[in-house]
Amino acid sequence: MSAKIRMNTEYRNKFYNRIKDVFEKEETQEQQAFLQAREDFNDRQQKVFNLAKIVVERSYPTEDVATLRKFKKKYGDPCDVVAKDKCFYFAHNEDVDDEGEKTETKSHFDFGLFGNVNGTEYSSDDTEHFAHAYFREELKEKGCNPDIIAQQSGKDSNPHKTKHVDMCNKALGKSGGNDDGIGMTKNFNDSFYADVIGTSYCRSRAIACTKDEYNIFLAWRSAKAKVVTTHQTWINSIMKQCDQLKIGLKAYRYLSEGIELASELGIKVDEAELIKTNSTGLTIYNPTNLANMIKGMKNKEQTREQKIYERMKYEKESVN
Repeated sequence: MSAKIRMNTEYRNKFYNRIKDVFEKEETQEQQAFLQAREDFNDRQQKVFNLAKIVVERSYPTEDVATLRKFKKKYGDPCDVVAKDKCFYFAHNEDVDDEGEKTETKSHFDFGLFGNVNGTEYSSDDTEHFAHAYFREELKEKGCNPDIIAQQSGKDSNPHKTKHVDMCNKALGKSGGNDDGIGMTKNFNDSFYADVIGTSYCRSRAIACTKDEYNIFLAWRSAKAKVVTTHQTWINSIMKQCDQLKIGLKAYRYLSEGIELASELGIKVDEAELIKTNSTGLTIYNPTNLANMIKGMKNKEQTREQKIYERMKYEKESVN
């Protein structure tokens, strides 16, 4: 039966999406590396933040924070100098230059979901890439494409990418400015705040730490960056397979060739279900539906209500 059915665009899309879905669920080395990197990051996140909070409280003791909050309550805005933050500049001066003089080594560390992965306080594709990869399964369930940044890597900004990035960000609850966001973003960020004293941005308040502590922060940020790089590698491997899949499906003339390909890949495709759910091929043009469609075209005296009824009836029969 299938040898007589010609391949068309809708069949090709159905095969492509079915096989691509299998590619994404396969336990490949690339997939496992990504999942392991995400797990490693999770293991570090809370522990390293606990250390960060200790370092912050050394510079901004909790008793001083409490006193300043008391002053704010008493005197108002002039004493409004305490705030919670999730990103910090940490610095140590245990290294020396060529002349033996101590040098300051500092960097920016952001514990928020959309925090940087490279030490800059400014957002980039990597900040959103991490957030999308971290909540990949949740975003897929919401109908979003959390792989869009990886899929578009190396390409210029374009409406397709912007559309899907915005959808992911909205689903995560990201919002503009310096606030905490809502939904998943807020739930993630809420655990990673510490009290700081000062009214300026974090770049002007380098918080002293030891070199060992600084190296722990660096290792944590590297673990965060590894989530991005392993996700990129995994998606690259899927895209390479999908590129070949598209070429093959485009060359196939008959449905049987697509079914044979799926079978060779170990993927079961129900031919009857594939044909039944096709919306542009055999189902529409079975005798009953075709006759009704032609009758509807010939009857020029139908009222608007009759035409709507016949059209709805036709569409319902086409689906069934």
